[in-house]
Amino acid sequence: MWRGGRPFWAGLYTMLGGVPIMYFPYANMQFGDLTIRMATTAGAGSLVIGVLMITLGLTMWFQPLTRVFAGVATLVLALVSLVVSNFGGLLVGFLLSVLGGGMSVSWAPARPSEEPPGEPRERDRPDDVGVPAPHAPARRAETGAGPAAGEHREGERAV
Repeated sequence: MWRGGRPFWAGLYTMLGGVPIMYFPYANMQFGDLTIRMATTAGAGSLVIGVLMITLGLTMWFQPLTRVFAGVATLVLALVSLVVSNFGGLLVGFLLSVLGGGMSVSWAPARPSEEPPGEPRERDRPDDVGVPAPHAPARRAETGAGPAAGEHREGERAV
């Protein structure tokens, strides 16, 4: 399933959060005959933040290995949008972006269910994480050969 192998909802919330952040600074709201224009001096900054949010949401979908970076960048941009973009798109874009960024940082891929969940798989051993397992000292076969370098026979002392 396509949604199970990537942070789907995190990307969706991040993209939905970018829309109001980039829309509201350019919007004209009509209340009867009253027109409210929410243009700010940071309209270009709001547009950049909104486009970056949408890009980060797509990154979460199509490059799930970068989910932590995309999530942290989303959280930082959401905080910046509070100051730059009319309280983060009237708090709607901010809240959606914080939700998406947090979900992206905390998302982890599901384990494949090839084997019963109670039995540890061979590749899940602690020594399979890139660190070599400690090795036991090599044992010498009892062939009657003399002692190895640095060893002494029983009853002998080093001089």
